[in-house]
Amino acid sequence: MAENLISDRESLIKRAAILRITTKSLASAMQNGAFRSLYRGQGIEFSGVREYLRGDDVRTIDWNVTARSGKPFVKIFDEERELQIFLIVDRSLSMQEGTKSKSRLESATEIAALLALSSERNANPIGAVLFSKEIEFAIQPKNSSDQTMLLLSRLDEAPKRQKGTALAAALKGAGKLLKKRSMIFILSDFRASGWEDELAQIAARHDVVAVRITDSMDSSLPEIGSIVVRDSESGTRRIFPTMSKTFRGQWREDAAMRTKRWTDTVLRRGGIPLSISTSEDPLNSLMNFFTQREAT
Repeated sequence: MAENLISDRESLIKRAAILRITTKSLASAMQNGAFRSLYRGQGIEFSGVREYLRGDDVRTIDWNVTARSGKPFVKIFDEERELQIFLIVDRSLSMQEGTKSKSRLESATEIAALLALSSERNANPIGAVLFSKEIEFAIQPKNSSDQTMLLLSRLDEAPKRQKGTALAAALKGAGKLLKKRSMIFILSDFRASGWEDELAQIAARHDVVAVRITDSMDSSLPEIGSIVVRDSESGTRRIFPTMSKTFRGQWREDAAMRTKRWTDTVLRRGGIPLSISTSEDPLNSLMNFFTQREAT
């Protein structure tokens, strides 16, 4: 398990050098074709072959030409457009909570930092929208280290503590902000309503990965007696009888149903669903995601 990137609250800017080393493998996965699978058939054309050079990805070897010539050749492609990465980061009250040592927002911030620095390494323009009850920050994609540092500094700022979430508005705003087709990552717990149609509209023009940040208690309750739980958004208080086997079983069933409903909703609206728990190593989770996407 990788060290929590922001657990000591040290500035992301100060940790940028270490983070860049951490993201080397993730950037390599992107560069070697993990993103290409998501864009298969969309603006990438085979343009020829060239002799294999040390360090080339062996997956690009053209085996037919290699067999005829007696020495290895690799396929080369022409990119019809520049790959842009765009992050939509939820910083609402529910994201600021967590039952373990890390909140949902801390996980989302780690994931955003990994994606931003990997994009910089690959010279991919990076942009973002950060929101809570309202839009806090928005910037169009740009390829520069200054852009990355600006984004990390804004991610590192303390979020506002206001009830409500502007998820739908953030999706709508991103659609207006982006002029070129982009890969969009939505980092949220999706504890909101009215975002589904906006997701469908933005997914019609872009490749959208909906990353649902979860906590262990979302699916499983510890046996610690009766506990009072308050919903951070609505303020509603409920008593959970966690010693009851029936209640814990129902909680697990409801969680599974909620997850399935969310997954089905994202797929129907044209997005790619991905769930990452606060207990997971975000680097490993992203690497596994891109590896699986490349294989499909």
